[in-house]
Amino acid sequence: MKGILGRKLGMTQVFAADGSVVPVTVIEATPSVVLQKKDAANDGYEAIQLGFADKREKLSNKPEQGHAKKANTAPKRFVREIRGADLNGVEVGQEIKVDIFEEGQFVDVTGISKGKGTAGAIKRWGMSRGPMAHGSKYHRGNGSLATIRDANRVPKGKKMHGRMGAETITVQNLEIVKVDAERNVLLIKGSVPGPKNTYLKIRASVKK
Repeated sequence: MKGILGRKLGMTQVFAADGSVVPVTVIEATPSVVLQKKDAANDGYEAIQLGFADKREKLSNKPEQGHAKKANTAPKRFVREIRGADLNGVEVGQEIKVDIFEEGQFVDVTGISKGKGTAGAIKRWGMSRGPMAHGSKYHRGNGSLATIRDANRVPKGKKMHGRMGAETITVQNLEIVKVDAERNVLLIKGSVPGPKNTYLKIRASVKK
């Protein structure tokens, strides 16, 4: 299992060999530093912990500074784990670069989706609206909330209005169109979660 951390710069398009236009997401993936190796004996599972984007010492606390010092690096803004990685091939303090991936490889990208604030049930869940005649008095409501078994309470998990977006999303099986090792940039076909400057975790696809 290969993985790296990065930052979403935006979207653009490139031309394929047959002349077709391919929409791609540009991800800046400067070298991620291995902060810790976790094994089954000490932690119960195997993973490598990566750090991305240096953070000023003034903005970090003592535990973060001590943790980063073990890897001879600065505290990081974005820290994530890559499970299933080969622990024998990496060392604490080692830099992971974009050249671990190659063009045509499929990856899974995890990030936080765009926050859309409080939304109604129609926008949030795609429910149907009521009749728009003047006398219906029911247009964009979400209908009855109770159940047949118990009309005195609303069951947990009921699809209602509330906060929409700002959730951890993983988009699977995205193809890498280009790997630019000199600029530390990945071009990935299609869209990935989040707005510009969102921090992302890119790992090899678990299905392909």
